[in-house]
Amino acid sequence: MEKTLWIVDASYLLHAAPKHFDYLKLKQILEGCVGAEFKSSYYLNSCGDPPSEAQNAFHTWLKTAPPQGPKMRVKLYKLKDLQVKCPSCSSTFSRDVQKGVDVGIATLIVKLAAQHQFDRLVLCAGDGDFEDAIAFAKEECGKEIVISGFHNTVSPDLQSYADRVIWLDEHIDAVAKD
Repeated sequence: MEKTLWIVDASYLLHAAPKHFDYLKLKQILEGCVGAEFKSSYYLNSCGDPPSEAQNAFHTWLKTAPPQGPKMRVKLYKLKDLQVKCPSCSSTFSRDVQKGVDVGIATLIVKLAAQHQFDRLVLCAGDGDFEDAIAFAKEECGKEIVISGFHNTVSPDLQSYADRVIWLDEHIDAVAKD
């Protein structure tokens, strides 16, 4: 029996999705598209320290098994304070940026592929920085790669390694939050 793994770059989905969606519905749609239940599912993101009550509640729900939740392993990374200087007025401001999420996703892909923990990977991401990890899983470990994302947000580098691309734009109404 083939083992299918789902990895989510949560920041990508949050910023690329045209509307709010439900992770449980998304999981069900993707499982239907690939014709298999996910052996394991991972949600990787960053959040403030400490996380808000709403974030904690959401992350707890993500871990909850169906039919209540999508049963995902949640891996959270800290935010980094980035100091930015305005080139025209010389004032500075700070903003929070992700730190470590992309490296965490790439490491997870490579580690689990090398350990033969999956036969098929469904990756919800768009960043071309994952190209080397995907190439390793596909070329060195013989894994099937399915990329899932929104039109005009998935790097051609990722698309070129995909055995299949699932365009979430075509399913957005089915996964929208009630």
